[in-house]
Amino acid sequence: SIASADMDSNQLEAFLTAQTKKQGGITSDQAAVIAKFWKNHRTQIHESLINQSCWDNVLKNMNWRVDLKSQLRHIDQINTPVAIVEMELGKNGQ
Repeated sequence: SIASADMDSNQLEAFLTAQTKKQGGITSDQAAVIAKFWKNHRTQIHESLINQSCWDNVLKNMNWRVDLKSQLRHIDQINTPVAIVEMELGKNGQ
């Protein structure tokens, strides 16, 4: 089993307690060290897991606007709304 970076303190304590009771599991001292490390580095662990699980490009920025056509050859197309969307993609962390 693997501890999740989303665990709160109670969930982590329950998880580590279960690991100490498994055959070949961890000792209570090891559980205490793991809990201390997790509490001190929770944010970095969470960010690292997100970066490792994102394989493709991510959306960095998006802008959009709606324009109305005011001059056209055909009168029935005047005031037709046109949406323009600009999306900036990039690798996570770049």
